[in-house]
Amino acid sequence: MNRPRGRLRTEMQRESGAVTPLELFFDLVFVFALTGVTAFMAEDLTWHGMLRGLLIFGLLWWGWVCYSWVGNVARADEGVTRPALFAAMAVMFVLALSIPESFDDLPGGLHGPVVVAVCYFLFRGVHLVLFWIISAGDPGLRGQLLRFAPSMLVATTLLLVAAGTDGPTQTALWAAALVADYLGNYLGGARGWRLRSAGHFAERHGLILIVALGESIVAVGVGVAKLPISLPIVATAVLGLVLSATLWWSYFDVTALAAERAFAATPDADRPRLARDAYSYLHLPMVAGVVLLALGLKKVLAYVGDPVHHDLAEPLKGVGLTALVGGLTLYLLGHAGFTWRVLHVVNVRHAVPVVALLSMLGIGPHIPALATLAVLTAAMAGLVAFETTRFAEDRHRIRHEH
Repeated sequence: MNRPRGRLRTEMQRESGAVTPLELFFDLVFVFALTGVTAFMAEDLTWHGMLRGLLIFGLLWWGWVCYSWVGNVARADEGVTRPALFAAMAVMFVLALSIPESFDDLPGGLHGPVVVAVCYFLFRGVHLVLFWIISAGDPGLRGQLLRFAPSMLVATTLLLVAAGTDGPTQTALWAAALVADYLGNYLGGARGWRLRSAGHFAERHGLILIVALGESIVAVGVGVAKLPISLPIVATAVLGLVLSATLWWSYFDVTALAAERAFAATPDADRPRLARDAYSYLHLPMVAGVVLLALGLKKVLAYVGDPVHHDLAEPLKGVGLTALVGGLTLYLLGHAGFTWRVLHVVNVRHAVPVVALLSMLGIGPHIPALATLAVLTAAMAGLVAFETTRFAEDRHRIRHEH
């Protein structure tokens, strides 16, 4: 259904709607921001730096989530939605450029932390205005937006206050801003949200996961761009690619297909709540895990590819090891939570590799960094091989049934 309102025309999304090229273009700006988060943590490889990087990611993720809901209600490439998305992309791009100054302002130019806070306010503001236009004639959606707006205002206010502080106080205010945004939305309920296409929503989140996995591969490529090619670099690059491929396989081979069908079969009244829990919230740890994995891969490459500053036998320790192991663990836990929420299946098979992965936090500091990566890759490849062969019949049915 189209809604002509002069220049404020919108076209409602169809049940059979698919992700549009404009949404993919929007996601490319998001992946640029993800590369900024990885670089931010790599530049400040401390526990505090990693925490701050995850806070920046949480801010970016929630902004992206807001627009994933917009595109499911109104077509992204039609009417007023198109220029609004371009405006949001411009704001996100400026925010991504400001990531290095999210907490500490550099000499000269604009004040970085203030720029980040203002960009986030504008990014969310465009979303609310656009949704307000789309929701004309829908009192339920309008009411949901009114319940949604206070958490955004509180979060942006806290970010502006944080811009005038530094150190742990600044980090704590950022954390409070994210808690206000995430918790405020959850407490606001989901009864007023609209979800017109289960297929579109599932596809959109699957694509953003692919984009994140692509960023992990980019991190490998960028990490060796200025180093002479060598056998250790080749081995690390191949292992990193295989590791990323196992994460892709674990989600897209069966889980994504089965989840989308279960999601589409959910009654309309229950879909928004399921979409919020399974996709908006439980995809967060999966994508965050991939971002941490990219950081870990970047550090492994630095160890094996730079003989001037590192020895090939040098182990991966501290934040780098935690990022590599913790990223995979976070991904598996998010995957298990998503499977449970959508399919009502407790995936106990992931408990074994999670325990094995966590054990590497104790073993990793005593073996070469490349060996740590090889063990983790073998563990994930073994999990994928086991599930593929053990459940071959179910896998064939899910992948080929119509």
